[in-house]
Amino acid sequence: MVKEPNPQFAIEVSKTPGGETLSLCFQCGTCTGSCPSGRLTSYRTRKLIRKAQLGLEKDVLESPDLWMCTTCYACQERCPRGVEIVDIINILRNKAVEKGIMSEEHKKVGTYFLQNGATIPLNEKYEAVREQLGLARRPANVLGDKKALEDFQKILKATGFDKLVEGKK
Repeated sequence: MVKEPNPQFAIEVSKTPGGETLSLCFQCGTCTGSCPSGRLTSYRTRKLIRKAQLGLEKDVLESPDLWMCTTCYACQERCPRGVEIVDIINILRNKAVEKGIMSEEHKKVGTYFLQNGATIPLNEKYEAVREQLGLARRPANVLGDKKALEDFQKILKATGFDKLVEGKK
């Protein structure tokens, strides 16, 4: 099956703030060699960037690889051409989400964020450590202030974040 490129896709990515360096990538592979996710998975940063350059929009946006990036910046720090790889990955993710595409793991984190105001739970162990340090068991933010959490949730819902993690447009 022949894949139909969308040249406009690469142009759109390049014109988005943070995506201006997309065309600078010359496929040296330093990003892939630097990637901690790539050591443990089939994730290949270079392939994703190349497909974006070629305008293979569907391949990029529907690829599970798009969600394997941990945004650690190891690739970007080592890129000899100064390609802003993590920014480009984030642009691509935003485009995927606009089309209703998001990894299940990211949806779960987003749902937890919406429910609790944080992506990492504050459990008994950390509450005890905070107390030992002379701090309140719960911080004075959304984790410790019910009204702050409710206000935060209102903001997330007003921006459509709840629908985004539910997979609705």
